[in-house]
Amino acid sequence: MSQEISPEIAQRIQLLEEKFKNSGQDMLSYLDGLLYDQYITYWDYIRLDTLLSLQVPSTHFPDEMIFIGYHQITELYFKLIIHEQLQIIESKDLTGPFFAEKLRRINRYFGILISSFEVMIKGMEREQFLKFRMSLLPASGFQSAQFRMIEFYSSDLINVVHPDVRERFRESENTSLEELYNHCYWKQGGIDMHTQEKTLTLKQFEERYTPRFLRIAHEVKDSNIYQRYLQLPEEEKTKELMDAMRAHDQNANINWKLMHMGSAHRYLRKEGDPIQATGGTNWKKFLPPSFQKIIFYPELWTQEEIDNWGKQWVEHALNTK
Repeated sequence: MSQEISPEIAQRIQLLEEKFKNSGQDMLSYLDGLLYDQYITYWDYIRLDTLLSLQVPSTHFPDEMIFIGYHQITELYFKLIIHEQLQIIESKDLTGPFFAEKLRRINRYFGILISSFEVMIKGMEREQFLKFRMSLLPASGFQSAQFRMIEFYSSDLINVVHPDVRERFRESENTSLEELYNHCYWKQGGIDMHTQEKTLTLKQFEERYTPRFLRIAHEVKDSNIYQRYLQLPEEEKTKELMDAMRAHDQNANINWKLMHMGSAHRYLRKEGDPIQATGGTNWKKFLPPSFQKIIFYPELWTQEEIDNWGKQWVEHALNTK
C-alpha cells in the first residue's frame, strides 16, 4: 500500500517543478540524481583529510607544527573577514543595520585571532623557533596577501600610505593609485636595515601580488568600506555602526599588530640589537601602530585620538614584554 503524500511534500514538489521548468531542466532527472546520490559525511563535507594533510613542517622541531598550523588558521579567518567585507562592498541596497552586522562579524573574527595569539607568543620554545625559522627564509608573515586585501577593501588607498608621505599625497590632486600603492606603509618593513635595498621577501611579494592588489585598488576606489559608509544617508550612520567601524579600526590596526609586537619581542629581541625577522623584514618599523598610524576611518576619530594612535598600547607592550 503506497503512503499518501502529505500536503507539505506535494507543495514542495510543485515548487521544485516550477523551479526546474524555469531553468529548462526536467525535474525527474534531478530526482533521479537524489536517488543515486550518497549521504554526505562530515569529513567529506569539510575535506578533512585534505585539510589535515596541509601541515607540512620543514624541519624536525616539534613546535614548527604549532607555527604552521596557527598561520593557516589565521589565513582561514582572514578569508572569512574578506567574505564579510565583500558583502558590504557589493551590496546593492546597503543599510546601516546590514553594514553594522557584517562589521560585528568581522570584529568577532579579529577578536578570536587576537585572543588566540597567545599560542604564538607563549606556545613555542624560543630556542626551537630561532632554529626552525631559518628553514623558512625568505618566507615571512609579512607576505600575507589576504591581510593586504583586508586593508584595501577597508579604506581609501591614501590611508594605507606611509605616514611620512601621506600628507604630501593628500595635497596632490593628480596622484595615481599606482603611486599610492608604491608608498604603502608595509613596504618599509621590507627594506633591508643595512643596505636600504628591497629584501627578497618584498621583491617576491610584489612580483606575485602587485597586479592583483592594483586591480582591487581600482575596483574598490569608490566602493571600499569607508566609501560605502560616506555614501550612506545620514540617518543610516547610527552610533551602532560607527562603534563597529571604530572597533574594526582598533582591531586591525592596533590590537592585531600589537599581538605581533609581543611575539616579536619574545622571540626576536636579545641583549643589544634585535634579531631580524624572517625574510630580513624590519619588524620595529613594520609593526608598531604608533609608527604606522594606519587608520581606515579617519572621520570617526578626533584629532587627539589620531595624534595618539596606538601609543598607549605600544608603550604598555614595550614595558611589559
